[in-house]
Amino acid sequence: MLNIPSLTLPAPAKLPPPHPPPTSDHLHRRLISQINVGHLPKAISTLDLMARLGSHPDRPTYSLLLKSCLRSRRFHLAKLVHAHLSRSHLRPDSLILNSLISVYSKSGDVETARSIFQTMGPKRNLVSWSAMGYNANEFCYASVIRACSNPELVGIGRVVFGMVVKTGYLESDVCVGSSLIDMFAKGSGDLGDAYKVFAQMGDPRKAVELFMEMFSNGLMPDQFTLSGVVSACTKLGELALGKQLHSWAVRSRLALDHCVGCCLVDMYAKCGGDGSMSDSRKVFDQMQEHSVMSWTAVITGYVQSGGGDEEAVELFVKMILGAHVSPNHFTFASILKACANLSDRRKGGQVHSLAVKLGLASVNCVGNSLISMYARSGHVDDARKAFDVLYEKNLISYNTIVDAYAKHLDTEGAFGILHEIENTGLGASAFTFASLLSGAASLCAVDKGEQIHSRIIKSGFESNQSICNSLVSMYSRCGNIDAAFQVFNEMEDWNVISWTSMIAGFAKHGYAARAVGLFDQMLEAGLKPNEITYIAVLSACSHAGLISEGWKHFKEMHQQHGIVPRMEHYACMVDLLGHSGSLVEAIEFINSMPFEADALIWRTFLGACRVHCDDELGKHAAKMIMKQNPHDSAAYSLLSNLYASTGQWEEVANIRKQMKEKALVKEAGSSWIEVKNKMHKFHVGDTSHPKAQEIYDELDRLGSKVKKLGYVPDTDYVLHEVDEEQKEYYLFQHSEKLAVTFGLISTSKSKPIRVFKNLRVCGDCHTAIKYISKATGREIVVRDSNRFHQFKDGTCSCNDYW
Repeated sequence: MLNIPSLTLPAPAKLPPPHPPPTSDHLHRRLISQINVGHLPKAISTLDLMARLGSHPDRPTYSLLLKSCLRSRRFHLAKLVHAHLSRSHLRPDSLILNSLISVYSKSGDVETARSIFQTMGPKRNLVSWSAMGYNANEFCYASVIRACSNPELVGIGRVVFGMVVKTGYLESDVCVGSSLIDMFAKGSGDLGDAYKVFAQMGDPRKAVELFMEMFSNGLMPDQFTLSGVVSACTKLGELALGKQLHSWAVRSRLALDHCVGCCLVDMYAKCGGDGSMSDSRKVFDQMQEHSVMSWTAVITGYVQSGGGDEEAVELFVKMILGAHVSPNHFTFASILKACANLSDRRKGGQVHSLAVKLGLASVNCVGNSLISMYARSGHVDDARKAFDVLYEKNLISYNTIVDAYAKHLDTEGAFGILHEIENTGLGASAFTFASLLSGAASLCAVDKGEQIHSRIIKSGFESNQSICNSLVSMYSRCGNIDAAFQVFNEMEDWNVISWTSMIAGFAKHGYAARAVGLFDQMLEAGLKPNEITYIAVLSACSHAGLISEGWKHFKEMHQQHGIVPRMEHYACMVDLLGHSGSLVEAIEFINSMPFEADALIWRTFLGACRVHCDDELGKHAAKMIMKQNPHDSAAYSLLSNLYASTGQWEEVANIRKQMKEKALVKEAGSSWIEVKNKMHKFHVGDTSHPKAQEIYDELDRLGSKVKKLGYVPDTDYVLHEVDEEQKEYYLFQHSEKLAVTFGLISTSKSKPIRVFKNLRVCGDCHTAIKYISKATGREIVVRDSNRFHQFKDGTCSCNDYW
């Protein structure tokens, strides 16, 4: 008989009390929040819940939700909103009815749109007629605007003004423009808006010609005419004529007029030589009174001049705290750009808070500047939040956030925005695709790049020059130089960027002769090379050891093309000389430079000393780097590796001790490979990958194969003082070998294996991969921090000169 012990069961756990149902106010706040961030399906779910609880939002909320559905072209959701509205028994106002007309007419249901329009009766207005597609001509607009040139009707006139801008009559019809100037001047006394209308009318060159004709006929211009002509000079870059007008304005006392002063501030800021703001600032300081227009003009001038961002921020603070002038959306757009240029996220955040307080954070130009500012300071999540709250997103908004994701290597986020662009019906622009290609290139994600290329062809951008340039760059940076050259060859027109991108691609892939040959073709085609072109050409010479060719181009860049060599050009020459073993000539060249060599030059020279095991010159180079930057971890690492390669282990220990004391961390080597749109990253001795066991098993088999073909592990590349057997074990755990092996077991035999490494490829790995390519019959492309290596049938494209 079994003795079953008695069990004391615990008391049943108390269930938490049920949550009370959400209140109407709570649901209404949730709905507003969901609309503001663009979560429309969630907003519809909240609307459903409100209906089940016997509640419904107010008219403004229905209007806001309908407009959000319209902007995102989610007409099916808008129709659900209409159904809810009908069941709520609320009587819709003209705003809601106009939105509903737009929903049904834009979704192709013209009958329903017409039915709503016909039931509106006296609620119909100009927007209703426009939504139905009944558009006025220029004569109609001019007549209606003239009728609104009084304080009572100027509000309607402003609505008409918005329609005029949309239809394009502002720039194409003088009568419409003149009527608008009259309306703003007489109806609201808003001379600023009257001036802006004048400035936007027609061709600026015709405006100047008309002014000259008027002046020669003895007609004296007033402040509005003068402001418009000064703005025309700004658009044309006619500083000399602008100065003459300024002189005349001073003599006629029109320079005291506020609008004229603002235009002069803007003209001197945009047309002043060498980005100087001195004349613009003089005009600003001499103005008797300041408005948001004048403050914005001078702040924008400093931001656009380059290097004036600190002054722009100081002026912005004076404007708010000293002059008590409230900034407008243009002011915010400029000052946020200054914060982005300064990489000052704290100041940018303060400006953002003020924009929210004034209700301007959701305006396009402010929101776009916020996205850019947060992205450039590395806060992509904040950039996305600024994007989500935009009231009306345009293509610039989408492009800015795509660029932000691409620059921060988030291709999934960037592709998600691309899908949104396509769903809204806006259509991606050349800039959108260029940003996506840049992101793919930075990640070395050739599969993503190929997908983007396919989308480009479908969108009809395949012959766009800037897109083709981006494709050339993407393919070459991702290791597919043949695809890059195919795109280049199929281009209809080439500019200096096209040629430079292809030359740089050949240089990075070790095809020096092709790079130099293409450069000669570029010169024969009559294109003038720039500084970047010469960096590409000199790099090609360096990668192939073409010393005489390198000297020739280095001298000709200034003698024949007037390009003064920069630090990067000198670094290429130091690399060329040092790489070839001419270390003494290299250091003499450094000492003859017309400016002090920076850390880049000395780091390049130190790398050459490491290759040629010259510890004396290497010590000198490291000393020069540390003098400029005592915390340059790369210098310590290179010097440590140099000592290790010559067996000076005490010196290695000393360097490592110094690094530890200064809390300097050596950059860890890593290699990665893209397989089926996913990045797989490896570190030395990595066992974290899901297929780690398969990788090491395959690596063991490969080790046996390549040794039979003649591979001998070069243990000099193990920079640790251990026995030979342990060194050989370490060598086979290098990240590039792990990545290549993973590529072998994960990709089809017909496809090249493309591996990328953040540091210089190890010499033993270089030799081993040559043998692996021979043993497996696979093409293997490895890009390290310096160049590409294309391994095929046991040889490398670098010809072992690297």
